[in-house]
Amino acid sequence: MIKHFDHVTIVVRDIAAAEQFFGLLGFKEDQSAVIAGQKFSTYMGVEGIEAEHITLVLTNVLPRTEVQLLKYRHPDPLPDPAISNLTKLGFNHICFAVDDLETEVARLKARGVQPRNEVMEFQDRKLVFLNGPEGITVELAQWDRS
Repeated sequence: MIKHFDHVTIVVRDIAAAEQFFGLLGFKEDQSAVIAGQKFSTYMGVEGIEAEHITLVLTNVLPRTEVQLLKYRHPDPLPDPAISNLTKLGFNHICFAVDDLETEVARLKARGVQPRNEVMEFQDRKLVFLNGPEGITVELAQWDRS
């Protein structure tokens, strides 16, 4: 039985920009390594893999929540021109819960992050989409726990 969400991995070209974005959301670098060799090629199904692997974590949050960043040195990553199109098949977006959505949106806007839409209310939540690294969609949600 699944206990909880563990991590999401995002392939990026610019690790510094991705770390900055997720840093604004409260993530801090926890570990950094280079993954390479037959063990990782077999596990990932990527022949000749060599990639920087950065683990970002939300501090003081239980259960542990990670965003892992991969920057391929080999092979070259494949671009996804439809990554931000939420009608494409497969991965759609990742969502993080916040306590005060309006405060978070204002804070992020002041740091240059632009929402993709206006805040909306849906099923006991306030929601907003953000443009994340490499065009991924990141959503923030504030639950109405009353």
